[in-house]
Amino acid sequence: MGSDPQYARYPDLALAQHIFALTNPSSSNTAQLSSLKILQDAITEHKMAPLYRHLAHPVDGVLNLGGEGSSQKPMAASKKGSAAANIIAGRKIPHKLDFPWDEKLYEKLEKENKSELESFQKEEDEAAEKAGETEVQAAKGKRAEFWARVGDKDKAISSYESVFEKTGVLGTKIDLVLAIIRVGMFFADKQLVKKNVDRAKALVDTGGDWDRRNRLKAYQGLYLLTVRSYNLAAPLLLDSLSTFTSYELCTYSSLVVYSVLAGSVALKRVDFKAKVVDAPEIKAILGDGEDKLAALTGAASAGPGAGDEEMQDVPKATSTASSAAVNLTALGSSASGQLDVETSVDFSPLASLVKSLYNGDYRSFFAALAAVEENFLSQDRYLWEHRGWFVREMRLRGYQQLLQSYRVVGLGSMAHDFGVSVDFLDRDLAKFIAADRIPCTIDRVNGIIETNRPDDKNKQYNDVVKQGDALITKLQKYGQAVRLRGSERG
Repeated sequence: MGSDPQYARYPDLALAQHIFALTNPSSSNTAQLSSLKILQDAITEHKMAPLYRHLAHPVDGVLNLGGEGSSQKPMAASKKGSAAANIIAGRKIPHKLDFPWDEKLYEKLEKENKSELESFQKEEDEAAEKAGETEVQAAKGKRAEFWARVGDKDKAISSYESVFEKTGVLGTKIDLVLAIIRVGMFFADKQLVKKNVDRAKALVDTGGDWDRRNRLKAYQGLYLLTVRSYNLAAPLLLDSLSTFTSYELCTYSSLVVYSVLAGSVALKRVDFKAKVVDAPEIKAILGDGEDKLAALTGAASAGPGAGDEEMQDVPKATSTASSAAVNLTALGSSASGQLDVETSVDFSPLASLVKSLYNGDYRSFFAALAAVEENFLSQDRYLWEHRGWFVREMRLRGYQQLLQSYRVVGLGSMAHDFGVSVDFLDRDLAKFIAADRIPCTIDRVNGIIETNRPDDKNKQYNDVVKQGDALITKLQKYGQAVRLRGSERG
């Protein structure tokens, strides 16, 4: 197989996004109906009996409102529902759509699943009798992919683990662990994902090839995004942009969104300009006019001398390029060998957020931030949980960027710059000041904000004192342990 990825087709993480959309209060009715249709078609096409039961069963289905009228709910079903409830937006959020349950369809899917499993068992038995261990492992691998395809989390993981134990090829082992990570991501099991991301890193460090090392970088970055470690996720996601091949994980357009958002909130201004504002991969998506043309033709990454002065009329011919709606097609091949075709994405709020933040246009920055929350943060299953935190941190970043340039700022002037009322700015700044996030004081009587620039020498002194106290405490504990051991020897 070489470096070709294995076990990369299932589970389909796009289905998890559609399941999330059904319970997301921010999703439009049209989007929910579309997700419902896609999900129903996928369940029928891929014979996903276990997932269908988990979602739509009238008693313990996590998406079905019909079961609420039942007077009795088995404890086992309740536990099962809560174990994987993270796949939806939230148990307490009222669902707009009811996922219909069809007992005949479920029985038909179950029967087809049973028949397919019997064929796998027959193939495995024949391989054990007439062929070698490689063919037996291939048959077991098909069973593992079957459970991942139909949406049975526990059986998929146990089957992948069974194949992993008998596999000696390092590349295949990494692929199996990546498949387990995707199962965990499908069901939003963060503990399972964390455990296997660490496991995959250990395997890659023992000699994984470049392609798998690069794919793991995207997996790790996306996991860190889900646990709000944006500072660690940003460099991994941004590095993945130029060599992205993990189409089984997410689309390229989604990776651009995740990378830009992580970089915007986590990177310092210098790094933000180099890795987000001026990055050729991001300019090709978010840029407009000459910037997009330069990025797409390679001039942006080739340096100042890459421009051709004789082609000054080219921007006129391509002046219609914009970040409003980009159809990212033919960006790579999926694991199944088919061409990935992505739907059009309106990147204009994201482009406006990056541009306004870097240029200090804070009124436009706040407007773009609201649009990003509505169009991206509230619609994506990985971003939804921490959307409030992200918006708060971005407001803080805007405040810090303006205040660090001045000793005294008028409260009314700053409120005007951000396009908010004085009362809102006063309340918002007060929260950050109380949390020691912004070194300033508000004089509401005189209507000014005074910044308190930290004294580097005092900060260094306080750090030395704190570190010295911690060191002395450790030495005292160490001394006590040594004395005790000496007395035991005596």
